Amino acid sequence: MGSRLKIALLLAPALVVIGVLFAGGLLAALVQSLGYFPAIGMTEINLDAYREILTEGDFLDSLLLTVYVAGASTGISTVLAVLAALALRRSSGRLSAVVFQLPITIPHLVAAVGISLVVSQTGLGARLAALLGLIGEPKDFPALLYDRYSIGIILTYVWKETPFIALVVLASLRGVAADLEDVARTLGAGAWQRFWYVIFPVIAPGIVAASLIVFAFTFGAFEVPYLLGKTYPTILPVMAYNEYRDIDLAARPLAMAITILISAVTAVFAAAYLRFARDLGRG
Repeated sequence: MGSRLKIALLLAPALVVIGVLFAGGLLAALVQSLGYFPAIGMTEINLDAYREILTEGDFLDSLLLTVYVAGASTGISTVLAVLAALALRRSSGRLSAVVFQLPITIPHLVAAVGISLVVSQTGLGARLAALLGLIGEPKDFPALLYDRYSIGIILTYVWKETPFIALVVLASLRGVAADLEDVARTLGAGAWQRFWYVIFPVIAPGIVAASLIVFAFTFGAFEVPYLLGKTYPTILPVMAYNEYRDIDLAARPLAMAITILISAVTAVFAAAYLRFARDLGRG
């Protein structure tokens, strides 16, 4: 028996379960998004849900907010991750590396609660600032939760995703030979030149791949925006959830249409990641 066939047979039970649950749920969502919901007498296939969503201002506001949160979280996390990876690369202490990677093990839901306990106007940060005399009272602390700029959501994602991207960058840094940096230094290259011409070309593929994954995840994540986000406009997954729990079941196609659109955007980024990885492997 060939090794590929053996691996396929071993993976088959898990893949069947995952395939049925994921593909079945996605198919059901697609069907309902097209207006087919026999439970309440909707049996005509149409694009009314998509037409309503794409022409109303609420969806556009939520889409822009979702792109902003995902983009800001990914951008900040990427910059911090590169700086952290470069620092950890030169650090000989294992404790610092372990502590830095700790957020990866913590669920996003727990992270959101933890961030709220620290940065809320009644949280640890506000009380500490008042104790140090930086503000008069805890209530004078800047509103970082449920705010128009979604700072609490972004802080949570940055804290969670920075270690993930840094691990990928650290793995890429193994391909940078110390001799190359020494040669560049000998030739008079400064720290920035050594980074840009020697280190960055090696770690760039890892940065792009990890950033695509983080953007796709934050674009479709639900729990952190639901706990720390404002009520309007909401992140797209929260908007879909609100439509889904509407007591009027006729709104269910709207919820499913939003879900399909989120899945489509995520699939685009997944395809971009796979193509990038394939091209990188060929190179």
